[in-house]
Amino acid sequence: MTEKELRQKQEEARKKALAAEIRADFEARRAARKQLERGWQLNMNFVSGNQFCDLSPAGDIEEESADFYWQSRRCFNHIAPTVDTRLARLAMVRPGLEVRAFSDEEADIKTARLATNILRAVKGRVDLDKVISAATLWSEVCGTSFYKIVWNFDEGNVIGTDETGHSMKEGDVNVVALSPFEVYPDTLTASDLSEVKSLIHAKAVPVEEIFEKFGVELAGRTIEEFPLAPYCAAGGWKHPKDGDMRPALPGREILIERYTRPSARQPEGRLEIVAADNLLYEGPLPYKNGDRGERVFPFVRQTSIELPGAFFGTSVVDRMIPLQRAYNAVRNRKHEFLNRLTSGVIAVEDGSVDDGELAENGLYPGRVLVYRQGSEKPSFLDCGSLPSEFSEEEARITTEFLLVSGVSEVSRNSTNPTHVTSAVGLQLLIDQDTNRMHGAVESVERAVKEAGKQILHLYKQFAASKRLLRMTGTDGNTELFYFDASDISADDVQFAAGYDRTPEQVKEEILNLFSLGLLKDKDGNISDEVKNRILDALGYGTFENARDISRLHIAKAERENVLLAQRDLEADEYDDHELHRIEHLRALLSGGEGNAATKARILRHLESHRGKGEN
Repeated sequence: MTEKELRQKQEEARKKALAAEIRADFEARRAARKQLERGWQLNMNFVSGNQFCDLSPAGDIEEESADFYWQSRRCFNHIAPTVDTRLARLAMVRPGLEVRAFSDEEADIKTARLATNILRAVKGRVDLDKVISAATLWSEVCGTSFYKIVWNFDEGNVIGTDETGHSMKEGDVNVVALSPFEVYPDTLTASDLSEVKSLIHAKAVPVEEIFEKFGVELAGRTIEEFPLAPYCAAGGWKHPKDGDMRPALPGREILIERYTRPSARQPEGRLEIVAADNLLYEGPLPYKNGDRGERVFPFVRQTSIELPGAFFGTSVVDRMIPLQRAYNAVRNRKHEFLNRLTSGVIAVEDGSVDDGELAENGLYPGRVLVYRQGSEKPSFLDCGSLPSEFSEEEARITTEFLLVSGVSEVSRNSTNPTHVTSAVGLQLLIDQDTNRMHGAVESVERAVKEAGKQILHLYKQFAASKRLLRMTGTDGNTELFYFDASDISADDVQFAAGYDRTPEQVKEEILNLFSLGLLKDKDGNISDEVKNRILDALGYGTFENARDISRLHIAKAERENVLLAQRDLEADEYDDHELHRIEHLRALLSGGEGNAATKARILRHLESHRGKGEN
């Protein structure tokens, strides 16, 4: 055996040993948090309506059997509407991805504006609202969710071809929501991701996808483990021995990604990817996504309710499960009692009637009942009236639902038990619900802002060449931005604390500003530009008769501002030179003077407007 073959054999042995070690690490982490996963499964069952199940002494979820065949076992789900209400409230307080300048210097203002436009473009492209909604659903049901922010080299515009003839793209950011089932930290007592030294992301993926990404062919297998297989919300989940098998995924393999934080031995950290005892990749952490360009995990954690000394949080579903069990029991026992009152319990003397036939048909109206002569005739037993304790207990549990869930009757049932009639008072009641969910609201804010920071860091790292950013404005026009990595300063920006406003809120603010006269000029008139912007905000921007030609001149001037950053332009004879000069001056004062060449081109263009305007 040659020295080269010996080294190759040793390298293969090392890779197999490392793959085996990573798989053993993954299995150990799975075993350590088995009870947590079962709790999340139980929460999912209760939200979906499968509420007659519980954890067995062995730690598995089993169906609870009825004590008697006639017992009522209906579910009166109060958990699902509570979760829906909380999700609706959290969607209304979602923070906007808007960057505030670090200082009043023009360079910082320009950087903040560019970063805001990048984040807005990414938000629309990846449908970030949908991603945040998915993550919030996981956190509200299971207590914790995660965002994974990565750079996908297979997206973006084509910039050339490689040696094999395949097209090369400029790449772009991807943001996905992860369930807590997919993330395995090295310790369950860390209070945040910053305290985790190693993190595993495991997921069952098709073997075709593994081949496309890593070029390794795997046989694949059927994945039946619940945390790695999809959850069927319609039918819930039961143990296999109850006859309802777990969902199965054929042709899959568990892809294990282990991320290790940078240390003295490994200054750039470590990423190792394993599937089916094969080491697919090993190298440093790929992303410089830390606050100062250091390499950290590409994950963001979001919780519903924090627990001290615990990595995974809890949710209101955990707190509501005991109440839901008690409520189901009260309602079912109440219905059984009502059934006794309506159907009756018949007492018969032994041998006086055909008891089998009587049990089958009962005493229906108009029936001729023949019983043995000399015996007592059948009669209904007096079951009494419905005890008041049923209604009292039902009302008490309903009140506790509102207390535990953090959602009042105003938000959940659209009722007003306080009889407050003023609009201000009703708004205060609604705001109180938001305050009671402050922990969840704050976690969503932190997660979205951290995801925004990581997005900017990835653009800073990978947007090496000049990129063209297209974004649709509120008036339907396309705005163009040219930028590269040198234009992004992700370390010197601060995220604004504002929220995305609804169209109704924007309209109300515009009407208030109009009534106060703040939209008028010094002569008390409303300029054509302001008029058109108001019409756009009120939803009339697309009506031809609702806007004049001045808006088209402004849109043309905005497009010229983009082109003036690259080359000279001459003013056209048909331009409204006054409107064009205002827009070009706005571009000049808002950042155009920072570049001497751009400033010179804008000044020459303004001079051409001035010359043609005088003619």
